[in-house]
Amino acid sequence: MTQPNVDDLAKSIADDTGAPTETVREMVSQTWQAFSDGARITDYLGVLVTKRVREDLRSRHRAGRH
Repeated sequence: MTQPNVDDLAKSIADDTGAPTETVREMVSQTWQAFSDGARITDYLGVLVTKRVREDLRSRHRAGRH
């Protein structure tokens, strides 16, 4: 499976979280790459990447690193 439109995922997450779109775009791209490397089943990568990026953004917010 190819990487989805990173811009669409990033915009959706950025709109929901208030995080800068460019930051989210980089996080989505890096997370997608990490999760897809060696993955045999890729049907749910979009969901897993979105969940991880949202969790990472929440962690950053709690740590004071917006």
